[in-house]
Amino acid sequence: MEFLKETIDYAIFSILGIMGFIALWLTIERVMFFSKINLNDYDTQESFEDSITKHLTTLYIIYSNAPYVGLLGTVIGIMITFYDMGLSGTIDTKEIMTGLSLALKATALGLAVAIPTLIAYNALYRKITLLSNTYKNKNLK
Repeated sequence: MEFLKETIDYAIFSILGIMGFIALWLTIERVMFFSKINLNDYDTQESFEDSITKHLTTLYIIYSNAPYVGLLGTVIGIMITFYDMGLSGTIDTKEIMTGLSLALKATALGLAVAIPTLIAYNALYRKITLLSNTYKNKNLK
Protein backbone atom coordinates (compact mmCIF):
# COMPACT_ATOMS: atom_id res chain seq x y z
CA MET A 1 0.00 0.00 0.00
CA GLU A 2 2.91 2.34 0.66
CA PHE A 3 4.16 1.91 -2.90
CA LEU A 4 0.71 2.78 -4.24
CA LYS A 5 0.51 5.75 -1.89
CA GLU A 6 3.81 7.15 -3.12
CA THR A 7 3.36 6.53 -6.85
CA ILE A 8 -0.33 7.00 -7.67
CA ASP A 9 -0.11 10.78 -8.06
CA TYR A 10 2.89 10.49 -10.37
CA ALA A 11 1.21 7.81 -12.47
CA ILE A 12 -2.12 9.64 -12.84
CA PHE A 13 -0.48 13.01 -13.43
CA SER A 14 1.88 11.46 -16.00
CA ILE A 15 -0.99 9.88 -17.91
CA LEU A 16 -2.97 13.13 -17.88
CA GLY A 17 0.13 15.09 -18.84
CA ILE A 18 0.72 12.83 -21.83
CA MET A 19 -2.94 13.12 -22.81
CA GLY A 20 -2.76 16.91 -22.57
CA PHE A 21 0.44 17.04 -24.61
CA ILE A 22 -1.02 14.83 -27.34
CA ALA A 23 -4.19 16.92 -27.45
CA LEU A 24 -2.20 20.14 -27.75
CA TRP A 25 0.10 18.65 -30.39
CA LEU A 26 -2.77 17.36 -32.52
CA THR A 27 -4.70 20.60 -32.22
CA ILE A 28 -1.71 22.64 -33.38
CA GLU A 29 -1.08 20.16 -36.22
CA ARG A 30 -4.68 20.40 -37.42
CA VAL A 31 -4.73 24.21 -37.26
CA MET A 32 -1.52 24.35 -39.30
CA PHE A 33 -2.91 21.81 -41.77
CA PHE A 34 -6.15 23.75 -42.21
CA SER A 35 -4.24 26.98 -42.82
CA LYS A 36 -2.35 25.39 -45.73
CA ILE A 37 -5.07 23.20 -47.25
CA ASN A 38 -5.68 23.36 -51.00
CA LEU A 39 -9.06 22.02 -52.11
CA ASN A 40 -7.71 21.22 -55.59
CA ASP A 41 -5.33 18.59 -54.18
CA TYR A 42 -8.21 16.15 -53.61
CA ASP A 43 -9.92 14.10 -56.31
CA THR A 44 -12.88 12.85 -54.30
CA GLN A 45 -15.04 14.01 -51.42
CA GLU A 46 -14.07 10.87 -49.48
CA SER A 47 -10.33 11.48 -49.74
CA PHE A 48 -10.86 15.10 -48.77
CA GLU A 49 -12.93 14.20 -45.71
CA ASP A 50 -10.48 11.47 -44.69
CA SER A 51 -7.71 14.04 -44.79
CA ILE A 52 -9.47 16.82 -42.88
CA THR A 53 -10.85 14.54 -40.14
CA LYS A 54 -7.50 12.95 -39.37
CA HIS A 55 -6.75 12.88 -35.59
CA LEU A 56 -10.26 14.00 -34.64
CA THR A 57 -11.00 10.61 -33.07
CA THR A 58 -7.91 10.86 -30.88
CA LEU A 59 -9.03 14.24 -29.57
CA TYR A 60 -12.48 12.79 -28.88
CA ILE A 61 -10.95 9.90 -26.94
CA ILE A 62 -8.82 12.26 -24.87
CA TYR A 63 -11.60 14.68 -23.94
CA SER A 64 -14.02 11.91 -23.10
CA ASN A 65 -11.60 9.84 -21.01
CA ALA A 66 -9.43 12.41 -19.18
CA PRO A 67 -12.07 12.99 -16.47
CA TYR A 68 -12.23 9.23 -15.85
CA VAL A 69 -8.46 9.00 -15.45
CA GLY A 70 -8.64 11.87 -12.94
CA LEU A 71 -11.54 10.20 -11.17
CA LEU A 72 -9.54 7.00 -10.88
CA GLY A 73 -6.79 8.95 -9.12
CA THR A 74 -9.34 10.50 -6.79
CA VAL A 75 -10.93 7.17 -5.90
CA ILE A 76 -7.54 5.60 -5.19
CA GLY A 77 -6.58 8.65 -3.09
CA ILE A 78 -9.78 8.34 -1.06
CA MET A 79 -9.17 4.61 -0.60
CA ILE A 80 -5.67 5.33 0.69
CA THR A 81 -7.05 7.98 3.09
CA PHE A 82 -9.59 5.53 4.52
CA TYR A 83 -6.97 2.78 4.71
CA ASP A 84 -4.65 5.06 6.70
CA MET A 85 -7.55 6.02 8.98
CA GLY A 86 -8.29 2.36 9.60
CA LEU A 87 -4.68 1.59 10.44
CA SER A 88 -4.32 4.49 12.84
CA GLY A 89 -7.54 3.65 14.67
CA THR A 90 -8.24 7.31 15.30
CA ILE A 91 -10.40 9.81 13.48
CA ASP A 92 -8.47 13.02 12.96
CA THR A 93 -10.61 15.47 11.01
CA LYS A 94 -7.61 17.48 9.85
CA GLU A 95 -5.90 14.39 8.46
CA ILE A 96 -9.10 13.20 6.73
CA MET A 97 -9.78 16.56 5.10
CA THR A 98 -6.18 16.89 3.97
CA GLY A 99 -6.24 13.41 2.42
CA LEU A 100 -9.54 13.98 0.67
CA SER A 101 -8.57 17.40 -0.67
CA LEU A 102 -5.31 15.99 -2.03
CA ALA A 103 -7.23 13.13 -3.65
CA LEU A 104 -9.47 15.58 -5.51
CA LYS A 105 -6.56 17.19 -7.33
CA ALA A 106 -6.52 14.27 -9.78
CA THR A 107 -10.11 14.96 -10.82
CA ALA A 108 -9.31 18.65 -11.19
CA LEU A 109 -6.39 17.85 -13.46
CA GLY A 110 -8.53 15.45 -15.49
CA LEU A 111 -11.04 18.23 -16.06
CA ALA A 112 -8.23 20.67 -16.84
CA VAL A 113 -7.17 18.36 -19.66
CA ALA A 114 -10.69 17.50 -20.87
CA ILE A 115 -12.25 20.97 -21.07
CA PRO A 116 -9.68 22.62 -23.39
CA THR A 117 -9.57 19.46 -25.50
CA LEU A 118 -13.35 19.54 -25.85
CA ILE A 119 -13.19 23.19 -26.91
CA ALA A 120 -10.49 22.40 -29.48
CA TYR A 121 -12.44 19.38 -30.75
CA ASN A 122 -15.60 21.43 -31.26
CA ALA A 123 -13.70 24.26 -32.97
CA LEU A 124 -11.94 21.81 -35.30
CA TYR A 125 -15.20 20.00 -36.00
CA ARG A 126 -16.81 23.29 -37.01
CA LYS A 127 -13.87 24.08 -39.30
CA ILE A 128 -14.17 20.62 -40.84
CA THR A 129 -17.86 21.20 -41.53
CA LEU A 130 -17.08 24.52 -43.22
CA LEU A 131 -14.29 23.02 -45.32
CA SER A 132 -16.46 20.08 -46.32
CA ASN A 133 -19.25 22.41 -47.44
CA THR A 134 -16.78 24.53 -49.38
CA TYR A 135 -15.44 21.44 -51.14
CA LYS A 136 -18.97 20.29 -52.04
CA ASN A 137 -19.88 23.72 -53.40
CA LYS A 138 -16.67 23.88 -55.41
CA ASN A 139 -17.52 20.62 -57.14
CA LEU A 140 -21.10 21.63 -57.88
CA LYS A 141 -20.00 24.54 -60.03
